[in-house]
Amino acid sequence: MTGQSALMRRISLAALVIGLGYMVIGPLVQLQAKAFHNGGEGYRTAFTGPLVGRTLRHTIGLALGSLTIAMVLGTGLAWAATRLPKSLRFLRIVPILPIVVPAIANVVGWAFLFSPRPGFLNTLLRKLPWWNHLFEGPVDIYAIHWIVILTGFGLTSFIYLFVSAGLSNISAELVEAAQVSGSSGVGVFFRVVLPLLRPTLLYGGGVALLLGLGQFTGPLLLGRNSGVTVVTTEMYRYMQQTPIQFEPAAAIGTPLIVFGVCVVLAQKLLLGDQRRFVTHGGKSFRPQGRPSRLAAAVLVLYSLVATVLPLGALLLVSLTRFWSGEIEPSTFTLDNFRSIWKNPLVRNAVYNSISISLFSMVIVMVIGFVAATILVRNRSNPVLRMLLDVVVAMPLGVPAVVFGVGFLLTYTRSPLVLYGTRWVGVIVYVTLMLPFSVRMQVSGMLALGDTYVEAARVAGAGPVRANLSVILPLMRGALGGAGALMFVLMTHEFTASVLVRSPRTQVMGTVLFDAWGNGGYPEVAAIALVMAAVTGIGVAMALALGGSRVFENL
Repeated sequence: MTGQSALMRRISLAALVIGLGYMVIGPLVQLQAKAFHNGGEGYRTAFTGPLVGRTLRHTIGLALGSLTIAMVLGTGLAWAATRLPKSLRFLRIVPILPIVVPAIANVVGWAFLFSPRPGFLNTLLRKLPWWNHLFEGPVDIYAIHWIVILTGFGLTSFIYLFVSAGLSNISAELVEAAQVSGSSGVGVFFRVVLPLLRPTLLYGGGVALLLGLGQFTGPLLLGRNSGVTVVTTEMYRYMQQTPIQFEPAAAIGTPLIVFGVCVVLAQKLLLGDQRRFVTHGGKSFRPQGRPSRLAAAVLVLYSLVATVLPLGALLLVSLTRFWSGEIEPSTFTLDNFRSIWKNPLVRNAVYNSISISLFSMVIVMVIGFVAATILVRNRSNPVLRMLLDVVVAMPLGVPAVVFGVGFLLTYTRSPLVLYGTRWVGVIVYVTLMLPFSVRMQVSGMLALGDTYVEAARVAGAGPVRANLSVILPLMRGALGGAGALMFVLMTHEFTASVLVRSPRTQVMGTVLFDAWGNGGYPEVAAIALVMAAVTGIGVAMALALGGSRVFENL
């Protein structure tokens, strides 16, 4: 029986790896097959065009520029968060808020602020003596450097999470030793803290670089007005042609896949033996010096700039009959909210977003729990475990737009024809959220340790019973928080959704995008605020179930 049980476990593990491999790697294989079809015609079409050089330069510049901004801001904000007085430590969550505000809503909000002529802040700036001679500007939100800045703001939250987690693992004894040796506060930061943060910065920077290379929403909504093209928007352009040009779309996305793999390998090589960076001691990290209210002011200022300003612009436009750049409270109206709620297309999109996200959340949490259990508890079958680890992590290294093209190619033909059904949305969301689900549940299981499982096994419980009776109840809060956070991330997913949508499977982000293209800006703002409200409810649930540190497991 023992041999049969071991065999069944190996078969089950192999089946899980194969199933997830088909879901994650299958679309990428289909893409490469298309790119090499007809002797590599897709590569010739994609990389011999007159503007391909500019597209690649924009893509690399956007990634590197936004990464630089995010590294500086994220590290600085994480350091400032350690200096908060006890009464203001709730502000530590402030730099995370841009993650949970839908990216498409955030970009639209910035457009309402800084469009050259009707932007609210541009209108105010033109009243100053320096720019009162201008008819538009002085800021052009559609320029490449502003797209870089906005992307940098979005990536700052990820760097902040990584650095905050890294700081919490540094022993205070090392900082105190440096201070006793006569090092100043600045010296301690650069000579002790930053070197110990090197693995965190390398890993976090690699993730942010990959996210920067795969940026889609900002370049799509803002770049088209000024001719700014990146690899992801070029893929979208090929997919919008009639007939759809899968071959060049697949080919031009290949560098993103290859570079993602290279970044992951470079992280492993640069970090080497990570035990060199482990610090031991009985004291957790504490910054030198007294708590600073200036640190609180920095966090509040960042929140105002990165979150409050674009949401405020959305609110102002949603309350007006047309977007003019002038703020006239006497003309405010709720008609835009009434209008979108009477629109069956918008109602169906809200229903689709919520229902598909909830169903996908249940599926991805179950798959994530099984995968996390295998990665943490199962020390046999190292080859299958390694393959499982690679498969569940791959969506982090591949941009969502690449997966979107792959999903459309894979699920519009046999053996699974899912296009036009909600199932394609479920598969999209489950695939994209898989690494987050596994990562968060692995963190929860590692925090529990092996003691409870071993005690249950000694008492005669099998693996399934031990998980159901012991692990799940102990992880209830963590699982609830993780599930709510998955719901948040899925409800504002736009990049892959816009590629696999059909008239019956519109979600909030795609409906907003269509309204933006049609010039219905007050309705765009109202839809964006509905998206933000839905995700806000999800965030509140995540905090209530998982606590204030739920985001750190991302």
